[in-house]
Amino acid sequence: MIRFNATSVTIDAAASDGTPSRTITGIAAPYNVIATVSDGTEIMLSPGALPVDGPNPKLFVGHSADKVIGTVIAREDTPEGMLFQAKIAKTVLGEESLQLALENVYDQVSVGINALEFSYNEAGVMLIEKAAWTELSLVSHGAFGASASITEVAASIPTSNEEISNNTETAPDEPKPTESEETEVSETPAPEVIEASSVFAQPKREFAMPSASELLAAYHIGGDTYHKVSDAFKQAQRRGQTALQAAAGDIVTGDTPGLLNLNVLGTLFQDLNFVRPVVSAFGAKAMPSTPSRQFIRPTITTHTSAAVQANQLDAVSATTMVIASNTVTKQTVAGQVTLSQQDIDFTDPAALQLVLNDLAGEVMIKTDDIAADALVAGKTASGSTWTVTADNPTSLITSLYDAAREIAEDSNFFPTHLCVSPDVWEKLGSQLDGSKRPVLGYTTNGVLGQNALGRVGGLAYNAMDVMGLTLVVDNNFAAGTMLVVYAPGFEIYESGAQLQSFENPSTLGRTLSIHQYFATFVAKSSFIQSITIA
Repeated sequence: MIRFNATSVTIDAAASDGTPSRTITGIAAPYNVIATVSDGTEIMLSPGALPVDGPNPKLFVGHSADKVIGTVIAREDTPEGMLFQAKIAKTVLGEESLQLALENVYDQVSVGINALEFSYNEAGVMLIEKAAWTELSLVSHGAFGASASITEVAASIPTSNEEISNNTETAPDEPKPTESEETEVSETPAPEVIEASSVFAQPKREFAMPSASELLAAYHIGGDTYHKVSDAFKQAQRRGQTALQAAAGDIVTGDTPGLLNLNVLGTLFQDLNFVRPVVSAFGAKAMPSTPSRQFIRPTITTHTSAAVQANQLDAVSATTMVIASNTVTKQTVAGQVTLSQQDIDFTDPAALQLVLNDLAGEVMIKTDDIAADALVAGKTASGSTWTVTADNPTSLITSLYDAAREIAEDSNFFPTHLCVSPDVWEKLGSQLDGSKRPVLGYTTNGVLGQNALGRVGGLAYNAMDVMGLTLVVDNNFAAGTMLVVYAPGFEIYESGAQLQSFENPSTLGRTLSIHQYFATFVAKSSFIQSITIA
């Protein structure tokens, strides 16, 4: 389940036609706006991602399934986002929620969705193309800023004499509200006074600081009781009351192990960086959309020719161009996982989303591995050798120029990238000149070191170049790999990652898989020169 919020409100107590319909109207979620969900994942909804048909999403309070207060009754898809209208039920909780919305306490909404089709961009943002919209919640904090809003609240007046909230009191002389009474409330710098007769707004309750035993007892009971006592504690704490602090020494955690909550701190620690150095450096083209496993990439094997005509009317040079028909085969990169329904329902942070994020990352790493292997397989073993010598970069310079010369002699192109394994990156960064100065100068505020053959950004793979070549460091290369490459001669093709979900009711399980198609093409082996390291 993915949940993300919309913010900003303008509230009216009646519908535009004057009919109190107990509805809220606004933007559920904007499109093409990045939001961070509860597990830390950045996502962005594509236009049309949310459905306008199918089962109506339920209206919750704070994403709590046991706090259902209504239903979304209308949806309208726009290029900017999904518009909604939800009707609030005439229950005690519904009345409380409507009152809190009118008082700008619930001034935001949040949607709960299940992603069905998605991919990841280079920045790691999850791009959702299609999703199932399961619920909409009233919340007090959002993530989208002004991109989404509740634009209208239309409130009917309860006919029952029953009090809506335990925190409210009606003055003796105040008349009971009627069905016809309505009050408009708009967002202003200072809260407006809302007459109790119109929307049952009551004077703010002054809470006293609860004792330690009261707080622990409420925690044990749970539900609304705990939330009310907890809110009382927070309000009293803001006013500087210290009764609870004074009583805290009477009770220690060892005395109340059954009342202690087991919390998970933060999101899941990510111990693997899902990056694609080769794919990012060379770029990927869109996979051809033709429904076939292979496609043709033509190259010239024999060029035409031109020569000096020795004498007038002599035959001029004539050579037939030969074009090769190179077949490129698509590879399928995929992975799957099966989760129990209990694992999906009982985990927080949600196991489903964490597993999907990890699986998508592994697919990314595998595609980069394929690209790295293709570079190595397509190389030409040049005669260049870098003999690593302390305090003498001469061999390094010679080997790089030699590899560049071989590319230029065959094509008139010069290399653009230097691809190496991490151990070779270490050797490059450790090279010194005769005065013990790094030949790859450390960059500080754009200033290069002395005698620099290039620059490095410190102990990092990025922001580096060697003699004008962009340095690409990838641990998918085998140790000792050093390739001088003309980048346009190496092509990468990929489709977007696709998610599939299969339910198994007999076992209460769900199997999910992610797959994408990937292909590489080396236009000419001379564009990839390999340097031997001695």
